[in-house]
Amino acid sequence: MKKRILGFWEIWNMSFGFLGIQFGFALQGGFMSRIFQTLGAEKDNIPLLWIAAPLTGLLIQPIIGYLSDKTWHSKLGRRRPYFLIGAILSSIALFIVPHSPALWVAAGLLWVLDASINVSMEPFRALVADKLHESQRSYGFVVQTLIIGIGTWVASNLPWLVNYLGVSNEAAPGIVPMSVKIAFAIGALVFITSILYTIFTTDEYPPEDMEAFNKMKAETKGHFVRDIIENIGNMPPTMIKLGVIQFFSWFAFFTMWSLAMPALTEHVYNAPAPVETAFNFQEVAQQTAFNVANKKYQDASDNVGSAMGVYGLSSMVFALLLTFYASRKRVNRKYTHMASLILGGIGFISMYYVPDPSYLYISFILIGIAWGSILSMPYAMLSSSIDANKMGVYMGLFNMFIVLPQIIAAIGGINYAYKLIGEETIYSMIVAGICLILAGLANLLIVNKKAIAYTID
Repeated sequence: MKKRILGFWEIWNMSFGFLGIQFGFALQGGFMSRIFQTLGAEKDNIPLLWIAAPLTGLLIQPIIGYLSDKTWHSKLGRRRPYFLIGAILSSIALFIVPHSPALWVAAGLLWVLDASINVSMEPFRALVADKLHESQRSYGFVVQTLIIGIGTWVASNLPWLVNYLGVSNEAAPGIVPMSVKIAFAIGALVFITSILYTIFTTDEYPPEDMEAFNKMKAETKGHFVRDIIENIGNMPPTMIKLGVIQFFSWFAFFTMWSLAMPALTEHVYNAPAPVETAFNFQEVAQQTAFNVANKKYQDASDNVGSAMGVYGLSSMVFALLLTFYASRKRVNRKYTHMASLILGGIGFISMYYVPDPSYLYISFILIGIAWGSILSMPYAMLSSSIDANKMGVYMGLFNMFIVLPQIIAAIGGINYAYKLIGEETIYSMIVAGICLILAGLANLLIVNKKAIAYTID
């Protein structure tokens, strides 16, 4: 099928649902560790509590990709049915999570939330490849990254903003502050609204031969496991090489999402989360001491969340610059991605040396450049290297290279790695920096010219 060249606003509309998806991920990534600590989690156990996120991605994304490749709804098309289902479930989960009465409830709800977000997210990657001519793939994924950057920045600042508007960020021991609860509720509303916007403003190309499409569905019915195994065995070499880059990239960012909050509140703000068992609440002085320590921690958490939001803003600016460039000229995806990841690695390592909390913003600006590239360049390279008829399933399988490093990190990889350097949690950020630099250098493995920079013959 000959695909027409789309205008900016058409690409914007088809990608706008990612605003809601990123609200979900940013609130999850920036504040789940805060919720876990508030509910009594010890910091070394936090990565394990996060294991829900990569495990659900490992299971959900290939399944949704496979199913969406074989779906055609007369009104909603191929990918949009999954957008809608995921958005409804994600919005419900976002609203409920900060109201968790116990740690195990919050950990369980993280499974539900991440699974639901993944149902919506995977088809969005495939939709860009479905709709756009290969010459526009870099442009399309960069526009998507621009919207993701906006979502990350706004969502990461929501608890701070809600507190600034007068809602308290203090609460009794074991209770999540109201400012966080309201922020998650706003995130739920944005999630469903933005997904609906894309559904109503974007159509999809139907199968070229509906009879052949239906025949293919019938022939492959019940062969899910076999087909998945075959597709794994037949991965293009470029996809495997990109997997190496993704492995180190996502180990680094999972480390940030799970441990940046305790690492930075302790090292930069000198405000660790107070441990309830260390206080005797029967004594007024001890209760007062806890309240003071908790207030200091909650304020520091707001500031860390706000600083983390800068990486979303930075990725947005980076994506905007790439959008203008990619709309007019070729983007050398390989060297763009390599330089971006190395800058992000420097950003992580610099956290150890910041003399003042305000310098954290510089660290997160550099990290945002890496994040903007991670969300666009690998997918642009991949989409030019795989069979268009298997776009959904391969985009889903590509997620293995995202979730496997996170699973390894969650079950002890982060704790083991950073404790090789020292006991302080801030060393986990140095490990993240080293991983991003290794990911950047791994781009030298990519030699497929079509993946590096697609040109119209």
